[in-house]
Amino acid sequence: MGKNSIYGKLSIVVFLTVLIWVWADLAQDERLTLSNVITLSVARSSDQSLWLSFVDESGAVRPSMVIDSVDLKGPVSQVTDVDRMRNKGELDSALFLDPVREGLVEEGTRAFDVLSFLRQNDTIRQLGLTVESCEPRTLIIQVRRLAERPLLVECIDENGVPLKAEVEPPEVTAFVTDETVVAKVRLSAREQTLARESAIEKTPFVELPAGQRRDVSTSVRVTLSPAEDVLRDENVQATLGFCFSPNLQGRCRVELLNEMDLASAIIKIKATPAAREAYEQQPFKIFLYILDEDLQATSVITRRVEFNFPEEYVQRGEIRGAGDPAPEARFQVVPLPTTPEATGGS
Repeated sequence: MGKNSIYGKLSIVVFLTVLIWVWADLAQDERLTLSNVITLSVARSSDQSLWLSFVDESGAVRPSMVIDSVDLKGPVSQVTDVDRMRNKGELDSALFLDPVREGLVEEGTRAFDVLSFLRQNDTIRQLGLTVESCEPRTLIIQVRRLAERPLLVECIDENGVPLKAEVEPPEVTAFVTDETVVAKVRLSAREQTLARESAIEKTPFVELPAGQRRDVSTSVRVTLSPAEDVLRDENVQATLGFCFSPNLQGRCRVELLNEMDLASAIIKIKATPAAREAYEQQPFKIFLYILDEDLQATSVITRRVEFNFPEEYVQRGEIRGAGDPAPEARFQVVPLPTTPEATGGS
């Protein structure tokens, strides 16, 4: 009976000790400052005619703002957990304001109470911490009403270059500003290949000022013409570049025996307008590959040059040679005299 009494007292002592430690942890608040971590953006509203933007100090309109600093307070254990999440990149730092919930439905420019928003935000509440202060305390928000208008749909590639496409339906309706004149469908290289085989379904988007984008509620079906049908015969002035390994760097020079012929060579290609434009922007249109073993050659070397076509357009089948073989280069690789520095001498 005595032993049971002793065990009971020990259990009570242990329980009280643990309770005291838990209470002490809860009673002792710790502070944590999040600098340039929290991003505030506008949530998509059920009212599609509403368009909200932030106005920065320069007066520029922006789709989101980074809060300079947010001071949080709470139990040590919670602060430690949040700090660890931040350091590991696991902290959900993107916050969204609902225009209707925040009462931002009337057109105009006004100050928005950031501190009040953060204190009531569910995402921060779930962290178990309270917001003490923030900087800036307020932000300027611009509210505009969009008009619903029909827009033609334009098809573009990943670089924004227009593509010749058949779009069904050719028009969609969207809420936009007066500056927006078309809706767009962007196709990746893979999607372009598929669209040349059969129609693919895509969701158009509209671009609003300040780089904001909105998807349109109506999807469209896009078909591209087979690549061969849109390739044109083009002539491009050749510019030659050399390509060789680091083993030959500083050890030789290339003597072109038909340099004038190559300098005046015209490259005949088949390409889309966009591919031809990209090709013309390449600093070298053709390359002559110099191999390590060429340094030991004792006679004139004859080798065809290689076309330096932009790889992304090659993959999409939008550029190739017109059928004529690439020009030939006739050259010699001449060793350069070695210097004491090159040979390690003094």
